[in-house]
Amino acid sequence: MSAQPVAGQGRIGHWMNLANLATAVAALLVAGVLLIVFQFLSLRNAMVEDVSVQARIISENSVAAVLFHDSRASGETLAVLSASPSIEAAAIFDVNGTVLASYQREDASKVSTPGPGLIEDGHRFGLRHLLLARRVEAEKRGIGHVVLRANLTQLYGRLGAYAGMMLAVAIGSLGIAYLLVSRMRKVIKRAEAHLDYLAHIDSITGLPNRHAFNERLAFALSRVDQHGGSVGLLLLDLDNFKIVNDTLGHHSGDILLKVVARRLLECLRSGDVLCRIGGDEFAVILESVGASDGEGAAERILAALTAPFDVDVHEIYVTASVGISRYPADARDLETLTRNADTAMYQAKGKGKNAYEKFHPELDRRVRNRLSLETNLRKAMERGELLLYYQPQVSLHDGRLVGLEALLRWNHPETGLISPAEFIPVAEDSGMIVPIGRWVLRTACRQVALWREAGLGTINVSVNLSVRQTRDPHLLRDILDALHDNGVSPGQLELEITESVLMDNVKVNVELLERLQTEGIRLSIDDFGTGYSSMAYLKRFPIDQVKIDRTFVRDIPGNGDDEAITSAIIAMAHSLGLSVVAEGVETAAQLDFLRSAGCDVMQGYYFAEPRPAEQVSALLTRRMPLVERSEMP
Repeated sequence: MSAQPVAGQGRIGHWMNLANLATAVAALLVAGVLLIVFQFLSLRNAMVEDVSVQARIISENSVAAVLFHDSRASGETLAVLSASPSIEAAAIFDVNGTVLASYQREDASKVSTPGPGLIEDGHRFGLRHLLLARRVEAEKRGIGHVVLRANLTQLYGRLGAYAGMMLAVAIGSLGIAYLLVSRMRKVIKRAEAHLDYLAHIDSITGLPNRHAFNERLAFALSRVDQHGGSVGLLLLDLDNFKIVNDTLGHHSGDILLKVVARRLLECLRSGDVLCRIGGDEFAVILESVGASDGEGAAERILAALTAPFDVDVHEIYVTASVGISRYPADARDLETLTRNADTAMYQAKGKGKNAYEKFHPELDRRVRNRLSLETNLRKAMERGELLLYYQPQVSLHDGRLVGLEALLRWNHPETGLISPAEFIPVAEDSGMIVPIGRWVLRTACRQVALWREAGLGTINVSVNLSVRQTRDPHLLRDILDALHDNGVSPGQLELEITESVLMDNVKVNVELLERLQTEGIRLSIDDFGTGYSSMAYLKRFPIDQVKIDRTFVRDIPGNGDDEAITSAIIAMAHSLGLSVVAEGVETAAQLDFLRSAGCDVMQGYYFAEPRPAEQVSALLTRRMPLVERSEMP
């Protein structure tokens, strides 16, 4: 596919070089001819001047001989011409045109004696001779003529030598120019080949890059269009590759990419094309694939990545998420084929990574719905469709409300309330969670201020932080601005962070939490027990509270494992001086178990469901306990 344009460009370059060379030759020829003509004119003028000098000398020395018609003296005067090789014949005439004396070189071929053809002074050029006449004067009166005939052989000889020299110089110049052009052409070809290599080959792995991938895939699709068959496309993304770059550095990341590429090549067939198309993204083009070839290749890839990689002194485990699409079964053009494979890859990543997924139309529908959801979510903030619900948190000491958790809701004008489980992941992936989280903080703090101004007392509110927000360098400033602008004490704000968020970057997050706690803001680990941190990490994190996830509360009492885990979390948290909140409390039996286990605060539908701010205001106005004292210990 790419060889034809390159060959065409080579032929065009070859003909351009020939044209340039022909132009140079023509220019040199024209310049050479002009120089030869100029040299001829110069030599001719010099010859005329030389012969004229000799004619003048003869004329001046033959005045007396002409006056006295002395032929012998005239002959002696002409004899001096023997020293001039170019003069082949000469004669002295009287005023009547009678020859007084003549001269002819002995080595010259027989030529006629110049006659009085030139009555006036002057000269005439022929192809072989120069004929020059000069008057013999006495007292400014013409008394005769001197006529000289010069042979042009010497002039032509000099001119030929000059032309030969010019030709030699021209040929030498062209030769040197040709050698220089040839050498330059070789240098340019090498440079073009290197640039073509750089344009098509990934510098880290040595694999074809995205540009080459597009060309090869287009060529493969064109072959299918011409000869039939099908093409499979696999897009794979290395899972959590960013962690390697962040923890070990980009040099180690590059080494990992090289060894991954080598291992992928080993597990693929000889006809398959492996390309690196992005940071940690690879693509595999499978030509003439059967129905299950794509799945087989994906399984071989995942199996090949199972063994650890040795990078410097580190042993690294790498998994991948693979998406598969086929042409023409799943798409009718290159862009759609690539997009469908990408869609399937992200579906595999969403399944938990280290998996592959084949494209099917349902995936495309989900992607379109997600894009539509993202577009509408971006407009939701502008249109005021986002709102906060608040769920009470109840103390088991006296049954009274001790705080509220702010929960984000989206009231779409057409579809009504959209589940947070549906739009929060979209906001997280798109990065919209940062401005939305900033809005949640300010709205919750403003509502706390409104309740205070309404005489409903000091209310504590908890707000969830996402992983994207913790990476935002402006998070601390946004939190403090929200508190300051609404006159809310830092102690009234509690920030809930999940285990997975804390473990995203432990060192940085510990520093962030310490700064927040220094400002007086309370900190809580949300959904504790569902992440991948250990209890030992609780000693490192500057937190005030642990929230037991609802998955442990749901099946108690009755599930021995959940009962044991829940009791252990409560005991462990208390031993570290932390308070404990249980989420998802919906039955009296759950309340009794948690109360007996020593839980401090509860939250769930047994007490109150999440509700808008105005309904919470009514609840606060009544100042009634949410758990009757008869239910308390």
